Amino acid sequence: MTVNLEVAEGVGTIRLDRPPMNALDVATQDRLKELAEEATRREDVRAVVLYGGEKVFAAGADIKEMQDMDHTAMVLRSRALQESFTAVARIPKPVVAAVTGYALGGGCELALCADFRIAGDGARLGQPEILLGLIPGAGGTQRLSRLIGPSKAKDLIFTGRMVKADEALALGLVDRVVPAADVYTEAHAWAAKLAHGPALALRAAKEAIDTGLETDVETGLAVERTWFAGLFATADRETGMRSFVEEGPGKAKFL
Repeated sequence: MTVNLEVAEGVGTIRLDRPPMNALDVATQDRLKELAEEATRREDVRAVVLYGGEKVFAAGADIKEMQDMDHTAMVLRSRALQESFTAVARIPKPVVAAVTGYALGGGCELALCADFRIAGDGARLGQPEILLGLIPGAGGTQRLSRLIGPSKAKDLIFTGRMVKADEALALGLVDRVVPAADVYTEAHAWAAKLAHGPALALRAAKEAIDTGLETDVETGLAVERTWFAGLFATADRETGMRSFVEEGPGKAKFL
């Protein structure tokens, strides 16, 4: 398999495994969607790590495969391409990307689907599609501009240039830079911490934030209001408030 899902202690690791560069061919895209949907369904998965291995996250689409596609073929494929990445973005649980080596093109777009990005100090990120006479097609024009702002996104997309980890951090493209050898450990620790949190409240927070970014403020506030009130019907809310009153903040243990 080109993508695998491994689950341990509440954390599901979606691991790209297509040496040498984890090129995202059609089969890999489809498998990625399958596993994102599996991670969504599984109750034993409470947080997710996206990982490409110690050397590379994903160097982008399989250019040789795309070269053989004409306009008609890509019209038929482009929706499935976006849907595979959207399935990752819509996992209703905390998702962190552990970025080592190259995260280019589709690889960068995959990292953009995470809620948080931890990069190794040797990582290189970018959207080089313009150098092929193309634009990003797996969500890059939309998710990158929402994450770092339109002018910075246009700089990266118009030029196709790669950025090193320190510049990616300054741009807000990644959230933390650590030694390359520590990337997965740090990402797993972030996910594991949240895996022990209140699952429904985390889901609610993610949906409220993401919906708000995709729509107007009034709609976003309505989603927030609905989730906020709805959480008062959950056992986690009872646990959290009881622990706060009896033991003080930050000591609740959620199931």
